[in-house]
Order: sequence, then structure tokens, then C-alpha cells
Amino acid sequence: MDARSHVGADPRPCIAHVVYRFDTGGLENGVVNLINHLPGDSYRHAIVALTEVTDFHQRIRRDDVQFFALHKEPGHAIGLYPRLLRLFLALKPAIVHTRNLAALEASVPAWFAGIPARVHGEHGRDVGDLDGSNRKYRRIRRLYRPFVSRYVALSRDLADYLRGPIGVPSSRISQIYNGVDTTRFAPASGGRLPIADCPFTGTDLWLVGTVGRMQQVKDQVTLAEAFVTAVRRNPAGARMRLVMAGSGPLRDRVDAMLVAAGLRQQAWLPGDRADVPALLRGLDCFVLPSLAEGVSNTLLEAMASGIPIVATRVGGNPELVEDGVTGRLLPPADPDSMAAAILGYFDDPGMGRQHGLAARQAAVQRFSLDRMIREYVSLYDALLGGRKVAAADAGPPKTGLHSTSREG
Repeated sequence: MDARSHVGADPRPCIAHVVYRFDTGGLENGVVNLINHLPGDSYRHAIVALTEVTDFHQRIRRDDVQFFALHKEPGHAIGLYPRLLRLFLALKPAIVHTRNLAALEASVPAWFAGIPARVHGEHGRDVGDLDGSNRKYRRIRRLYRPFVSRYVALSRDLADYLRGPIGVPSSRISQIYNGVDTTRFAPASGGRLPIADCPFTGTDLWLVGTVGRMQQVKDQVTLAEAFVTAVRRNPAGARMRLVMAGSGPLRDRVDAMLVAAGLRQQAWLPGDRADVPALLRGLDCFVLPSLAEGVSNTLLEAMASGIPIVATRVGGNPELVEDGVTGRLLPPADPDSMAAAILGYFDDPGMGRQHGLAARQAAVQRFSLDRMIREYVSLYDALLGGRKVAAADAGPPKTGLHSTSREG
């Protein structure tokens, strides 16, 4: 579909969301939640993926969103600048919202296209910059700083990073936490529920688990090591089971580690799952072993599900989890500390229930999806100014348009 098909026919201001790849992931899930819940009569949306748009786009429930995949090759995106410029000129978005370093350079063609509101979101760090000290990444962010009119930091940690080494004035930074759907993600009434297809159905079993892409920054290897240690350390360890949902390059390594320890039969690695709410309701404890995080959607989902949390003290995790109240915080890449934290909940189910209830309460009161949507509406409306009013006065919006076209 031609990008111009909405222009002139639809009075709603367009927000163009630019990501590196639109595929399964926490960042992308946040974009889906945002688009699905922003007022449909106020904005229309386009998603621009510098590389690919996958079947993940089907999670967007609206039928008026356009998708563009630019098939970027590895390396700098300067070769895409002319195509991005043409796309922005055709779409005429009121706001271009880039996300994370891999999409930041799209702010340059947005500037050349004369788009006044160029928002950049910092969602987290990757394995090449766990603590934000990477000098190359700092230089790149400073280089593109003049082309960004507003920043969104998902955590205080990331806001401090932008203010500090990147040199962004506080007046240009909005700090907005991810939000979680506390209706969809809710505790199981009457205790843990069986997970579909899971072999661990015994009521005497105790399930600890995680959900996420199995890649180095998520460090599921440390969780596997901690599980092995916990089982061996506790005389009742035969009742413990490990659930690790997700796919990625670490899966084979984790599998081999469990086989070598003789505990493969006490672990279930089902790959990617579409039933994450039900899966979380089937756990007794949730672990996030990441080496780096922004604000983890899965962590918030586990909190909303009323599960005690074991998480590493990295990124925005300490802003979500209160140590000793809603869960346990521990150093990254420390399987012994992780095993001790897991065993704390295994040995004291009452404490686990207490921390799970407190986690649920924190999710509802501080990290609800409604709160996140209100804050983004406030930000977008402020950036749009009178343009949104003028668009609303132009008449009712036209809907029914949907495309998964590949631009360029």
C-alpha cells in the first residue's frame, strides 16, 4: 500500500514508530501495548522496521496501522536515508518515535523531512554496553542529539544516563515506565494452576521459571546453574522443577548443562509461548537473571501475576522490585546468590505468598497500563499542540486500512 493512502483522507495525526526489527521482544511488546490502547480517534500509526516485520505484527489489534520493512543490511543506515526521507514525506507523520540505539539514526531523515516532533526512546542496554560505559555508543548518541527533540527514558537509570554522559537537558527528557495489563496478568485464584502441555502436573512439585529471549544479555545460563545448585543443596530438591520459556542461541547451551547435571528431566524448555499469562500463573517463583535491563515487561507481568520475584540488581530492576518486600535482588552472573534466593522461597512458601501479593499491589498501583497510556497521551498531546485539535475538527477518522507492505 502506498504510504500516501492515509494522507489527506484521515484527519488524525500520524505517529511513525521506528524500530530496528518488529519481532518478538520486550521493546516491541511495549509498542504493541501502546498502539492497542492509545485512543483510536486521536492518533493513527505506522510502524517502520529498518530490517524486517515478522508475524509478530498480528498482535496489533487495530486494522488501520501501516507496516513498512526496509530490509537494512548490516552497518550504518545512511544508505536508507533517501528511502526514509521519501517515506516520511509521503506519510507526513506529526511525530516520529525512534527506539533504542539501532533506530536512532532515523531521526536524521525525519529532521530533513521537516517533522517537528522527533522522539527517541531509550528502552535498555544490550550485551555490548551493560553499564552504559561504552564510549562509542556514547559518542553516537551525542552525535545524533541535535536531531532529537524529545527523549523518553523507561527508567530513572536511563534518564540519569541521558542527563549525564549524553548531555541531554532534563527539560528534554520524559521518564515513563512500561505498563502492564493487570487484568490480563493476574494471580491464579486458589493457588498455582497447571500449565498447558507442561509435564510437571504434580501438586507436590514446586516450579521456578523465567520467560524471555534466550540470548547472552538475558543470561539464562546463570539461572540453569542456580537451579542445579539449589536442587543439590536442598534435601527436598527432587520436588523442584525449572520452566524456561523462550528461544534463542543460549537454549542448546542450557539444555546441555542440564543434561550434564543429570537434571534434564526436572526442566521444561518449551520454546516460545503465546500463553504467557497462563504460564506465569503456573509458577511458584519467577526469576529474571539478566545482565542488563531497561524496564522489563516480563518482570512487570510476573509481578502483576502475584509471583515472588528473584531478579538481578541491574538497570531498572531495582526501581520495580523492592528487596525483601516484593522479591529479592542480587548481583548479576552470581549463581550461588541466585540459588540461595530461590531456596528462600522454596523453604518458606508463606514468605513467597506474602511477597507475591506485595508485587501484585505494586504492579497495580505504580505500573498499570492505564498509567502508561495516560503519560504517553500527555506527552504526544504536548508535542502536537494545536495540531491535534485542528485534526479533530476536520471530521471523523476513516478506518479499515491495513498493510504489511514492504517499502523499498
